[in-house]
Amino acid sequence: MGYATSQQLTRYYELYQNIDVTFTKEVISTTRLIPSQIYIKALGGQWPCVINTTSMTGAKVIAGVKSGVYEKIQQGNTSVNLRFSFADPEKNEPISFFVSAKVTGINQYSGSPDLVLINLVYTQRAPDDLIEKLGQLLEANINSTKRREDRILITPDAIRKIGIVQKETVIFIQGIPRRCILRDLSFSGAKVIMVGIAQFLKEKDVVLRIDLEDPRTAVGIKGRIVRTEDVENRKDLVALAIQYLEGQVPMVYKMHINNFLSQQRAPARAGSPAADKTRVDGEGKSAADTARNDEDKPAPAGQDQQAEEAPDAAESDSQQ
Repeated sequence: MGYATSQQLTRYYELYQNIDVTFTKEVISTTRLIPSQIYIKALGGQWPCVINTTSMTGAKVIAGVKSGVYEKIQQGNTSVNLRFSFADPEKNEPISFFVSAKVTGINQYSGSPDLVLINLVYTQRAPDDLIEKLGQLLEANINSTKRREDRILITPDAIRKIGIVQKETVIFIQGIPRRCILRDLSFSGAKVIMVGIAQFLKEKDVVLRIDLEDPRTAVGIKGRIVRTEDVENRKDLVALAIQYLEGQVPMVYKMHINNFLSQQRAPARAGSPAADKTRVDGEGKSAADTARNDEDKPAPAGQDQQAEEAPDAAESDSQQ
């Protein structure tokens, strides 16, 4: 998804330094955190722990009462180092680093006699890698509300910058897979073109599959068809305006959309002529023609099942 510049890192730190990020299963997956390689180090020894929350200035970690670090803290040793490790898809080795911290509190975790929650305050500025990970995540989450209606017209340039594999995809309408073409995307919804009759598609529940790069993954986003539109000069095709269901949008999708919008000065807004008119896409071939041709092609083996499973995974993983 690209690397943050020093200016972006400074901005992330100034805006978000004290905001805690809870490491849910979805956040772990999105940031590529490697839980098995997270340690807390004190006086020459290091012990595994679980990151509960972290910000750019501190963290809360879960450790066992019987672990050596708990004993060290009980003895009055409050200076520790917290080890982070993130997978790097471009390299064979993970991105790992230590952050110096001071223990400011320790409490029983969730009523368990065997676990404690250790409060840490970083004694130095967090490494750039951590600021970048948390900053991108927080900005995407905030902008998914602040800029939820900003639309991105799907052009070859937008496909590349967002990190979409291709605009041709599959939409499940009440469980039935149908070929379609992505026309525009936003944090809150999408517009697609497909072969169909408008009156039979209104108010239907759908799952839209979108294939993303970096990391390569397929997401299935649950939504509802809230509006249909005619496709210019094509009576056999229809444009569907889809509203995503609240709480069903995967974090990785938000980050891809935010990565594009943060580079744009004035993206097309909902209701603007540029966003609403469905027509030829400027490539010498209309999106309508592509949708018509793709409708007759069989779906690739395994694609439909993966798209159906993706929203269920996103639903169970998303806890933010």
